[in-house]
Amino acid sequence: MPRRADLSKTTLPRRQLGRALRDARQEHNLTLEQVADVTGISRATLSRIELGQYEKVRDIEVDYLSRFYCLPDSRIKYLVFLAGKKSSKVVLYQDYQHALLPGYKSYLELESFASEFRAHQQVVVPGLLQTADYARAVGSRYQPTDPEAVDASVETRMQRAKMLTRRHRPLRAEFLIQEAVLYTLVGSGAIMRNQLFHIADMSVRENVTVRVIPFAAGIPTGTLLTPYIILDFADAEPSIVYAEGVMGSVFFEEIEDIKRFCEIHETLRSSALEEQPSRDRIRKIARRYEK
Repeated sequence: MPRRADLSKTTLPRRQLGRALRDARQEHNLTLEQVADVTGISRATLSRIELGQYEKVRDIEVDYLSRFYCLPDSRIKYLVFLAGKKSSKVVLYQDYQHALLPGYKSYLELESFASEFRAHQQVVVPGLLQTADYARAVGSRYQPTDPEAVDASVETRMQRAKMLTRRHRPLRAEFLIQEAVLYTLVGSGAIMRNQLFHIADMSVRENVTVRVIPFAAGIPTGTLLTPYIILDFADAEPSIVYAEGVMGSVFFEEIEDIKRFCEIHETLRSSALEEQPSRDRIRKIARRYEK
């Protein structure tokens, strides 16, 4: 059974720092208890540092642990840099962070550092492909009594979408969309028409792949799936999976879990239409909303 990872208080720099210190400890065949006994840093604190969940990690602690593990000065300098690095990419969402859930804030942080993005959606149009009108229609249904949260949700989606169109290193993204998403009326026919044409237009971009899993494909994996996103990072940083559910969202980062999600994604991809047939089908369905 997949293991949930609590990434609600982590950032990519802290993940990188924690992983580096964990690897250094394991190279010396030391347990957390042994390091705690010698350094005086509690086992709980060491564990949180390695998991990237210790928000108050100090340069002196990183320097001390790094020297305890006999790391070279150049490596120590880099790890100290990671310890002091603050999130700079989520500043785009600063005006409405107060309306975002903690787990989602962490997801935005990690997504902003991703080099590649793979997603499956069977319920609604993926967030990065949503138009403002579609996003507002979805948000208004989900949080009908909280207009501030709806505004935050819409603005966040619009800011996120810019990652696909920015000039410098646009995010490479692949979207596998169940055909049912295209037929599910959200808002109005006009909203759906504009939304589907927007998806088709985005799919022409070199860095964006959109493929439709047709009704005829049945249930490719043999079981119903929740929406998920696989985030890949540069510099050999391990991937993570963000899975969405009606009761909340979950992160997975264990190697076995990531491998399983990648296998699922490959199965879905093999059942999907190729890019041009997908684009043609999306536009065909969009035109139906014109009637």
